Amino acid sequence: MSRQPQSWLESWVNLLFKLRWVLLIVFLVLTGFSYFPASRLAFEQSIESLYAKDDQHLLDYLESKKLFGGDEFVFVAYTVPGLLEQKEGKDKAEDQHSPLEEVRSFSKELSKIPGINADVSQNLADALSPPKLNFFLQVLLRRKRDELIELSRGVLIGDDNETTAIVLRLLPEDKSPVPRSETFRQIRELAHAHTPRAFVVGEPVQVYDMFRYVEEDGDVLFKVSLSLLAVVLLILFRRLRWVFLPLLVVICSIWWTEALLVVGNLQLSMVSSMLNSLVTIIGIATVAHVAVHFQALQRENVSRPAAIKQTMVELLPAIFWTCATTAAGFLSLLTSEIAPVRSFGIMMALGTLMVLIASTVLLPGGMSLGYLKAPAKHSSEKGLARYLKQVSQMNERYPKRILWATLFFVLFASAGFTRLTIETDFSKNFRDSSDIVKALDFVETRLGGASTWEVNFPAPPQLTEEYLERVRALSEDLRKVNPPDKTQLTKVISITDTLDFVPKKPFASDPVQSKLEMIQDLQSDFESSMYNSEIGRMRIILRALERQSAEEKLSLIHKVDSLAKKHFPGAKTKQTDDKTEAVHKEPGKAAGIFILLAYLIDSLLKDQLNSFLLAATSIWLIMSLAFRSLKLGMIAMVPNLFPIVVVIGAMGWSGLTLNIGTAMIASVSMGLTTDSSIHFISSFLRERSHGATTVEALRTTQHSVGRAIIYATCALVAGFSVLTLSHFIPLIYFGALVSVAMIGGMFGDLVLMPILLNLFYKDKVESAA
Repeated sequence: MSRQPQSWLESWVNLLFKLRWVLLIVFLVLTGFSYFPASRLAFEQSIESLYAKDDQHLLDYLESKKLFGGDEFVFVAYTVPGLLEQKEGKDKAEDQHSPLEEVRSFSKELSKIPGINADVSQNLADALSPPKLNFFLQVLLRRKRDELIELSRGVLIGDDNETTAIVLRLLPEDKSPVPRSETFRQIRELAHAHTPRAFVVGEPVQVYDMFRYVEEDGDVLFKVSLSLLAVVLLILFRRLRWVFLPLLVVICSIWWTEALLVVGNLQLSMVSSMLNSLVTIIGIATVAHVAVHFQALQRENVSRPAAIKQTMVELLPAIFWTCATTAAGFLSLLTSEIAPVRSFGIMMALGTLMVLIASTVLLPGGMSLGYLKAPAKHSSEKGLARYLKQVSQMNERYPKRILWATLFFVLFASAGFTRLTIETDFSKNFRDSSDIVKALDFVETRLGGASTWEVNFPAPPQLTEEYLERVRALSEDLRKVNPPDKTQLTKVISITDTLDFVPKKPFASDPVQSKLEMIQDLQSDFESSMYNSEIGRMRIILRALERQSAEEKLSLIHKVDSLAKKHFPGAKTKQTDDKTEAVHKEPGKAAGIFILLAYLIDSLLKDQLNSFLLAATSIWLIMSLAFRSLKLGMIAMVPNLFPIVVVIGAMGWSGLTLNIGTAMIASVSMGLTTDSSIHFISSFLRERSHGATTVEALRTTQHSVGRAIIYATCALVAGFSVLTLSHFIPLIYFGALVSVAMIGGMFGDLVLMPILLNLFYKDKVESAA
């Protein structure tokens, strides 16, 4: 920002101006070509990817999938009046139209859907009267029908004896003939067409809906918000050019970024779904400063070529340092242990670089096209000028009062940090009117918990009665885990439940093994889904309510895990002739996607403090380098830290929980609020270098840069208000909180920044005197 770089900069700008038409045409053509690879950008739809590879919860889940085949179940639940009614002496035709036979028929229809493992689908009709049984088992099931109903209670039949569920097991994704999206579409299509309507739940469905809403809503809302931004920009600048140019910079930046991501074999994820929105913020804010500066020069009767060159000369350094600090803020996410978070940091740094390139090569040509004259000042602009003048006067008259009031407000907001909570109820990510929430309400009020998880523990190569007694004891303790006034764990399914139901075979040499053989006839996959004799591991399947608070859910997981470790504490040793041999090394533990979803936000937050501190330090150093002053760099940080404290504190005080959309709000906000601060200080220093006093420089900057800050903030807040229409609650939170951060950053730049700069430069004058 000294004189020597300015002359080099002027030469560079002159070259850009001479080549403006070539650059404009070339980059528009490149943008057109970039659309095709950009449209192929894939979306990573895996919960596992949102965990560090060495995260213990993830390792436990993956181990369980390997041992027992995973619990990717879909439940189709509905009400059947007279479900258990039996009529004596009914003929074969009547039997085929009985409620249970209709359940069996619907189950067969659902099992034919591609992607479903038809051999292991479960329904109440097959549980009470399995087809193709030998005479002995048929007699047994008729005699023990009531016991069998109780075994199925909470899974295949509700307490009202009218609600039933069909349990469908999904094929692994790599073995499914169709994508999961098609499987779920067909399941829902049959469920909605069924009379009465059936409801579809299950963790795989919930996860799919989450990613679907993020992808679909993100795309639609981005287009709608761009349209709204165009309207707001037209109102503010009253020229179509200043509508098309910002949108062109944004669209080019996004398409170039997405095309490069495809080339680099990167994918969007839940974390990086906000990429387009954040690039929009950076692009719109950048062009807003250029538009205000350019129009101001035109109103001073500066010729268009001269105004273009002067605007680029005076603003390009600020644009460069703005993009550098923003990129540094996002690159701090590379310290994360979670791959999608690291990828998001790279994507945003790349997107920021694309904004810098797009602004540099497109704006000179864009500003040169056609007839362009600055509009006369509108009454609203005059009103804005009066408002900014009043703000300047207030800053000059009451600096200490404002600083003390701000400090008090920051301390008050900081106290809200202690009230922050993490959202673990996965259904809270969706609107109450969504299909998934309605389905969860139906299942959890009529059938029991919609979430499936487990405890697994060491097991011997061959089951014995002594060992099974330990399993029974653990099962009983798990059934007592609910607090007196609350149901959290709704079902405990143990291998002993079914073994105790089946009678012993007379003269069997191994009663346990003979029972397992009988169970094999009833349900072919039962033993393998509960017990892995080769590895030496058994599990108890649990059903729990999804719709419960974070404290309740995490407390339940802790209690269940503790019980598993209490009954199966792990490593034991036995002495052989020449060595001590370890037996059953791993203790009992809780595992499952229920736990992954419960700890999802905790996983995303785990290393955010380190990323935030690194971002703050990097941005401060870059700002200090840009202004060649550590103290100025520190002053520039104040308005950038202020909105972060306000946003996070406001979340605590208002009771908003940390969810997927807000888990990284501190790091994201830090990367977004530097733009206006750098432009403000750059303009202030430029005025000072022209001989203006501190007060004069601040007033001029407040009038010029202040208008650009307000215009950009108004446009972006209006655009991001569209996110409140999303079906996905975290996107709503994200839009609202980013808007608050932008408004907080505007206050910091227009109020705190001038006061701090005035104090700093006044001190310099006094010390020099």
